[in-house]
Amino acid sequence: MNATLIVFAKAPRPGRAKTRLARALGARAAARLAARLLERTLEAARAARCARLELHGAPDCAHPTLRRLARRYRARPRAQAAGDLGARMRAALEAALARGEAAVLIGSDCPALGARHLRAAFEALASGADAVLAPAADGGYALIGLRRPAPQLFERIAWGGAQVLAATRARLAAAGLRWLELAAVHDIDRPADLARLRRAWPAALSTRPVRRGARASAEAVRSGARATLARLSD
Repeated sequence: MNATLIVFAKAPRPGRAKTRLARALGARAAARLAARLLERTLEAARAARCARLELHGAPDCAHPTLRRLARRYRARPRAQAAGDLGARMRAALEAALARGEAAVLIGSDCPALGARHLRAAFEALASGADAVLAPAADGGYALIGLRRPAPQLFERIAWGGAQVLAATRARLAAAGLRWLELAAVHDIDRPADLARLRRAWPAALSTRPVRRGARASAEAVRSGARATLARLSD
């Protein structure tokens, strides 16, 4: 299948990344966590081996961490479009669909989303589903995939609220689209999520800087990912 996997990420700048978590961790620790979560996401994306990989940075991919991870994981770097989250997701998915048969978009704050989830998403689209979702426990979704543009899914949605998934389901049904939902997952977005993360992946909250060595870093991410998937999926 000619398909694209899009990873959305903010540049891990203190005070700009994971601002809700910064209230509990501090700005620098929240930025370190954002970088670790992004690397974990890209590791899962590479392991899935089911699509072209693109890293869409906000405001762009000029930040050294984004450039380094794009090179390491062979992801094509792109800048996110202007507008709210819905406008940016719509633009990214429509551009990818113009180049291929299917596109899946994920964020970088859901370490429970692994390679098997990504493969299942593309398999659902290849089997005829118009869309695929991975519900998030907070009422949103951690993954959305499409076989054709569906702009109505991204307009006039209160992004970040508890009704995002419900509103998206209603739009899919109203449009007559067939969709499949994967198992629900937990993302890491609010201070209350940190206790679960500490149990599942203690190294993610380490005060040590993110390692620079490619081999050591990749192995640390893989080890953390195995534990995280096993525990965060509970």
